[in-house]
Amino acid sequence: MSTATTEVTGSLEQGDGATEPGKRPRKRGGGGLGSYLVVRFLLIFPTIFILVTTVFFLMRTTGDPITAALGGRLPPQQLQARIHAAGYDQPVIVQYGHYLSGILHGDFGTTISDHRAVTNVLTTFGTATLELAIYALIVAVIVGIPLGRVAAFRRDRAPDAVLRVFAILCYATPVFFAGLLLKLVFSVWLNVLPVDGRASTGTELEMELLPHQTGIYLIDAIQTGDSGAVLDVLRHAVLPAVALGLLTAGIFLRLVRTNVIGTFGAGYVEAARSRGVSERRLLRKHAYRPALIPIITVIGLQVAILLGGAILTETTFEWKGLGFQLYQYLQQRDFVAVQGIVALLAVIVAVTNFIVDIIAALIDPRVRY
Repeated sequence: MSTATTEVTGSLEQGDGATEPGKRPRKRGGGGLGSYLVVRFLLIFPTIFILVTTVFFLMRTTGDPITAALGGRLPPQQLQARIHAAGYDQPVIVQYGHYLSGILHGDFGTTISDHRAVTNVLTTFGTATLELAIYALIVAVIVGIPLGRVAAFRRDRAPDAVLRVFAILCYATPVFFAGLLLKLVFSVWLNVLPVDGRASTGTELEMELLPHQTGIYLIDAIQTGDSGAVLDVLRHAVLPAVALGLLTAGIFLRLVRTNVIGTFGAGYVEAARSRGVSERRLLRKHAYRPALIPIITVIGLQVAILLGGAILTETTFEWKGLGFQLYQYLQQRDFVAVQGIVALLAVIVAVTNFIVDIIAALIDPRVRY
């Protein structure tokens, strides 16, 4: 080898990214898990701030909340007195400052229609919505993920076409319409499931005697030790959970199908196929698990859809949760209650997405960079 060639080779070996003997390789960029989580955590605050600010000023476009809720029901003097006592005759920017200050202290306001602290409304009815969202997510996972796997394995065949149409129908059908159809079939025609409510009157009375209630009916029913009460709670949960869960199941189905098909073309799958591994084993061992990683991220995004769908689902089935109560406050034009509930839902969505980011970063290190 010539001297010139030796010098060029040596310069390449000592270039950017090269390592000397005994030294660890240098990173070319990116950050670790800690910096990733710090950035994601800090993004929660501007997200919540923007959402809270948007909701506040949208609510104020209708005027002051007391006039919107009680206008025409009280004499003008009493109405003005209540407006002044609540501070709604002050400039909007001053009201906005007081509202932000209250949120920082955990005060989301007081409802106009029933004079309850919004935080009390959230703690009273929030557990019901949480329980429904968990049921719906279970339905979505049980239905969407296995069917997505089947669609990928039967790609471009009749089962795949049928399942793709099913996924579109699940996502496109309004949740209240799906709920009405389910009630018509299973409650009216077949008479096998309850038409509405979270539990029968007898079960609710039995749970009220518990010294420590959680507000989650399934847990409370288990605490009673009565298997009949547990079955009653589950029977009431079936139709609302299916109506809301199918909305997300369609998304899971299409996402799993797309990712499994993409993973089937990866190099390590082709290598396993060349060794004679069967297609079923390739799907189960090599293509299926990596395709589930994006589902974890999507679950965080579906929280907002589930909470939004819960309003229509709870109204359709008279499931007395946060969505049902929000609908009642909207009818009463109680914008203080609406504003507080929406603000807290924004906080829940932001925090949930942060938790999902943590899980995704722990499972797949690539999302950190």
